[in-house]
Amino acid sequence: MALFLRLWRSLPLGRSAALGPRLPTGAAGSREQCVLWRLRGAEVIGNPGAFRRSLLFSALSYLGFEAYQVISQAAVVHAAAKVFRVEEILEQADYLYESGETEKLYQLLSQYKESEDAELLWRLARASRDKAQLSGTSEEEKKLLLYEALEYAKRALEKNESSFAAHKWYAICISDVGDYEGIRAKIANAYVIKEHFEALGYFHRAEQVDPNFYSKNLLLLGKTYLKLHNKKLATFWLTKAKDYPAHTEEDKQIQTEAAQLLTGFSDKN
Repeated sequence: MALFLRLWRSLPLGRSAALGPRLPTGAAGSREQCVLWRLRGAEVIGNPGAFRRSLLFSALSYLGFEAYQVISQAAVVHAAAKVFRVEEILEQADYLYESGETEKLYQLLSQYKESEDAELLWRLARASRDKAQLSGTSEEEKKLLLYEALEYAKRALEKNESSFAAHKWYAICISDVGDYEGIRAKIANAYVIKEHFEALGYFHRAEQVDPNFYSKNLLLLGKTYLKLHNKKLATFWLTKAKDYPAHTEEDKQIQTEAAQLLTGFSDKN
């Protein structure tokens, strides 16, 4: 910009500079060519207004290119910062989950409920559901939170259909809301759930992909083997459920149920 101003101030202000350069004596070309060359040069150099406009256009073009480069670089930096920001939020969320800070986790993730990131959305679905399970949550609020959780899980699936966690929490949440929609809706939802959660085969595949990923999965494996009268494997999975580190109210409830089931069929022996 400083260079442009210096050039502007140095421009000729009168027509005294309009004569233009002369060809040296003996130069090739006719007199007519020489006159034509001088006239064309005078159109710009001999016309301060035209010359200024030409220089201004060039300067603005240069400044426009510089601005484009600055904006492009800023866009790249902004995109990188956005990715870093999401990763930072996910780290905080996972720390709060591991610490059993359900309320704080929900408050943190709720700030980003309009996000389009599947990893963030399924965590928000889980946090909403965990908050619904808290003993201090009213029945009315619990219902709202469970439907809220289902919506977040659904959006997570829309953003990333290959997300294992999104499928898992969608299946869990749709099962939860079935309790509020009557037996007909619950039966209809069962077909949807089946696409995401498939009894023993699914539970085993889930454990292979992410061992001990969910306390209820361990409990369901144990209960499934109980129904199949396989007490050895039932004991194995129920013990894992009982010993699972409790991060949420649901984890604590599952620990209690697993312990009761273990005590129940142990007494029969």
